[in-house]
Amino acid sequence: MNQPDMNAIVGSHDLLLVTLDTLRYDVAAELAAEGRIPHLARHLPGGAWERRHAPGSFTYASHQAIFAGFLPTPTGQGPHPRLFAARFAGSESTAGGTWVHDTPDFVSALAGAGYRTVCVGGVGFFNKQPPLGGVLPGLFQESHWEPSFGVASPTSFESQVACAEEVVAALPPEQRLFLFVNVSALHQPNWFHLPGATREAGDSRATHAAALEYVDRHIGRLFAAMSGRRPCFAIVCSDHGTAYGEDGYTGHRLGHEVVWTVPYAQFELAGPGQEASA
Repeated sequence: MNQPDMNAIVGSHDLLLVTLDTLRYDVAAELAAEGRIPHLARHLPGGAWERRHAPGSFTYASHQAIFAGFLPTPTGQGPHPRLFAARFAGSESTAGGTWVHDTPDFVSALAGAGYRTVCVGGVGFFNKQPPLGGVLPGLFQESHWEPSFGVASPTSFESQVACAEEVVAALPPEQRLFLFVNVSALHQPNWFHLPGATREAGDSRATHAAALEYVDRHIGRLFAAMSGRRPCFAIVCSDHGTAYGEDGYTGHRLGHEVVWTVPYAQFELAGPGQEASA
């Protein structure tokens, strides 16, 4: 994947980071190849996800790393240039196209550069209810969460997208935006996204796939909102995968291939009157 010059992008583009929480690489790749996620696939470079390694095995750890600039890492031998990096001596992943900042996370750095930073939360680490649920949203100038965004809601992503549309509509046209959306639909429970599945039977790889198809049906609205004012640089990835019985494991926060291996894509959403580029 070509390394974009983030020093040219920051300040000229709006920025979108979408974490498809718990999405497995194999499921994402399979659905893209089978034409089952057309709205996502049309933006994926070459029509396919990039296979990467997650920086953590569960949501909190992975997002702390991501917001510090440690996005999922290409699976080949590095060093791999990063898009964002805090300034520190000896960094082997800071390159000419890296946007280097002097804060511990790029969220606060973007706020200092004039961006409005907004979080639309999903899973419990973003619900702002216990103190731990306020740590990650607290990095942002503005954060949103309500039960309809959470893992138990069959319409969670539709509700999140509606919130994002309201955020964009309320901004002055000249205001740059960094929008982060943590998508909860892939996380358990996801059985209700597959017609015929039952609570008693529980989640499976098939219900996980159905949840991604559900997200795909609505993500075009999010992309349209974020590219309606100016070009938008978008990153869409998973923070970790999850196991559905592989080698006797279920869930995540464990060191298994299906947990560490995640889908990743970065691309430009064209602004009004422009053509998109990956």
